[in-house]
Amino acid sequence: MLTWNLHAGVGPDGRYDLGRVVALVQKHDPDIVALQEIDSRGRGESPFTFLAQALGSHAAEARTIVAPDGYYGHALISRWPLGEVAIHDISVSRREARCAIEGTVATPYGPLDIASVHLGLNWHERREQAAILAAMAGTTRRTSVMLGDFNDWFVFGTVRRGLAAVLPGRTKLRTFPARWPLLMLDRIYVRPASALVRYWTDREARLISDHLPVIADIRLDTGLDPGQPGPQPLSVLEPEPLLPAET
Repeated sequence: MLTWNLHAGVGPDGRYDLGRVVALVQKHDPDIVALQEIDSRGRGESPFTFLAQALGSHAAEARTIVAPDGYYGHALISRWPLGEVAIHDISVSRREARCAIEGTVATPYGPLDIASVHLGLNWHERREQAAILAAMAGTTRRTSVMLGDFNDWFVFGTVRRGLAAVLPGRTKLRTFPARWPLLMLDRIYVRPASALVRYWTDREARLISDHLPVIADIRLDTGLDPGQPGPQPLSVLEPEPLLPAET
């Protein structure tokens, strides 16, 4: 599993190049990928289509800004079927539009509940969004994952506190700024905590984006569902019709 803020596909060298984004992701061969800051404005092409075709067979996108010359948002891409997809508007009044993509991945070992997010920059904004996400995560007994750019840079930030009870496992990597990472903006939250087997980043990404990616191995505990075999390792990538968020 991998999450990464792409900085619109523009690296510190000022060059727009989704090919090197794909190459770095493919190096880790993830089954599920969440990508933030996908931007087609002024490009004359669909970066979402390019990334989805390169990284997985099933994908959903959330367009949080829609303009005459393109759109901006984030995406969830899966190697396995992605069903029950819902786009949740988690925008806060007078702040930039924000959405969460929620779905169920039909893995070979059973269903995995998943949500990808890109939260706001304001502390009060994230507090409201964390409460929505905690309710969304719920308390089902299935293995659940929430990943993305949470923009929560405090050690005991509102997002961490808001999600702790429902998604107790989390990555702890400094990912921003990519060249000298100081802040843990990008994370993967998991329930149960034991499902998070290991996690790491890739320093080569500092040449591609202003964020580093977070990559994780997740153990899908099928034992949470009666009648299923024991825990299986889950190495961690049909487009769905989506409605754009209000801008």
